[in-house]
Amino acid sequence: MDVLNRVPVREQEPQVRAANFEEVCLGYNEEEAKAEAARCLNCKNAQCMKGCPVSINIPAFIAQVKEGNFEEAYHIISQSSALPAVCGRVCPQESQCEGKCIRGIKGEPVAIGKLERFVADWARENGIKPKKAEKLNGHKVAVIGSGPAGLTCAGDLAKLGYDVTIFEALHEAGGVLIYGIPEFRLPKQKVVAAEVENVKALGVKIETNVVIGKSVTIDELMENEGFEAVFIGSGAGLPRFMGIPGEQAMGVFSANEFLTRNNLMKAFKDEYDTPIKAGKKVIVVGGGNVAMDAARTALRLGAEVHIIYRRSEAELPARKEEVHHAKEEGVQFDLLCNPVEILTDDKDWVTGIKCIRMELGEPDASGRRRPVEIPGSEFTIDVDTVIMSLGTSPNPLISSTTIGLDVNKRKCIIADEEFGKTSKEGVYAGGDAVTGAATVILAMGAGKAGARGIDEYIKSKYAK
Repeated sequence: MDVLNRVPVREQEPQVRAANFEEVCLGYNEEEAKAEAARCLNCKNAQCMKGCPVSINIPAFIAQVKEGNFEEAYHIISQSSALPAVCGRVCPQESQCEGKCIRGIKGEPVAIGKLERFVADWARENGIKPKKAEKLNGHKVAVIGSGPAGLTCAGDLAKLGYDVTIFEALHEAGGVLIYGIPEFRLPKQKVVAAEVENVKALGVKIETNVVIGKSVTIDELMENEGFEAVFIGSGAGLPRFMGIPGEQAMGVFSANEFLTRNNLMKAFKDEYDTPIKAGKKVIVVGGGNVAMDAARTALRLGAEVHIIYRRSEAELPARKEEVHHAKEEGVQFDLLCNPVEILTDDKDWVTGIKCIRMELGEPDASGRRRPVEIPGSEFTIDVDTVIMSLGTSPNPLISSTTIGLDVNKRKCIIADEEFGKTSKEGVYAGGDAVTGAATVILAMGAGKAGARGIDEYIKSKYAK
């Protein structure tokens, strides 16, 4: 056995997957998973665990996979993670657990993410559920938002015996997992819906179509509905724009809207009455994972797709795997350039985009080299659709309707990292609502912190 190189993972061929919305990565089978697990050194001082925001006992679950004890491997993972099938697919493992893997010093790191995915998928296919609390402890907690932070917090509290209700603004639970990440990366029914059902199996109730701040306020939940604590995991769904001329034209989307229309409202399916004008030639502005998702979605809808990014490829914030997949499928990258104006016709439809070339100067606060405009280098690209993928911030509805809840200048809720405690007693927060747009796994880590904070708060309250 070649211990230095990981077992290859099967994928759809690029030319095939570029024309469908089926999952790109096909994962491991049982034999492949056991072979990959055998590469793990089972370190006593496991560095991989230090890279995991939810502290999964990685050597322990991989040891069980190696022996073929997949059910036990699942129970080990589910002690720490409510969403293993999701994390195995969308976590940036290369910069977290796998980035710290000792095997990776002299070869390729163990494919921890792919093994987690295998275990979670095996458990789903064999009807294995996480273990629920033996009895309730008599305390009610509300969770706002059913994305990764909310589901994680709710799951952890339910395991401790709390009576937990999640309030979700949209008509389907899952948050960004449902509306933000495309089907070809994260299947909605097969994976997300199944993970949500696992959280419900712990005893968590989910109420959809409840907009906190409109339908009911946090103060009303606590004063009238008997909830002793609240966790805010409402995400960051408010898109950012550049503020350039023409940005209000028809044919300009935020990535958030474009992906929500396609993912949650199924615009990519002919049988759904929620069409979207994808365009023949699409420009996606931005270089993160969301930009890759939007670009690869537009490509599958039949468009020629270009990504415009103001830095070079080395500075792209997206996962290398996503960039690689986008290139394989035919997405074109126009790097070191930046839009300055969106051009329109007399009916205000997009006809093109005016850009300026950039060069890299000295590093900025992020550590990346700062892009600087090259005078006189403007050029125009003919396009009919522009998708802005420049990050998101929290919707201010919750903070503006909750007395005593402090936010920072970016409208993010102020909460401590260790327990998610906010300025308002009994209210905790975490995920994108606190940090602004970040990763699924970081939101899950914040959900776990919030659950710990709420548990300590309620215990200390009744110990007095």
